[in-house]
Amino acid sequence: MTGLVRFNAAPQGLAERWLLDCCGSRRWAERVAAHRPYPTLDALLAAADEAGYDLSKADLDEALARETAALPHPDAPPAARTALGAALAAYEASFGHAFVISLDGIPAGERLNQVLAGIRSRLGNEREEERVVAAEELRRLARSRLTRSVAGL
Repeated sequence: MTGLVRFNAAPQGLAERWLLDCCGSRRWAERVAAHRPYPTLDALLAAADEAGYDLSKADLDEALARETAALPHPDAPPAARTALGAALAAYEASFGHAFVISLDGIPAGERLNQVLAGIRSRLGNEREEERVVAAEELRRLARSRLTRSVAGL
């Protein structure tokens, strides 16, 4: 069976657990799982996007609380690890949740710089403006995680 066929055929609870690994909102996972079967991966991703746009404040808080900030590659220079740690701490102190960013399409060697630049630029956001940005990044992350998850089933 292909991953999408397995996802569509899975019991509701199992499908929701798979989905929670993609986005930490229970309501999002329940909603996406409840609309199965999906004829194509694109249909599943569209449903995931739609559910992501409908997250309430509490749903978004729940999803963001389950996120953890990406750590630099162990081979990264100590100065880079220190800079990232300080930037992540400043971000979390300002906004109360982990920094989320989708790095799809960014070469591995450029990811640390992309994360640092993202944190620097987003630290200047107002709290509500940053929630909008974080929600969009979370939707992008959920799409890429869902694509990888279904491919791996």
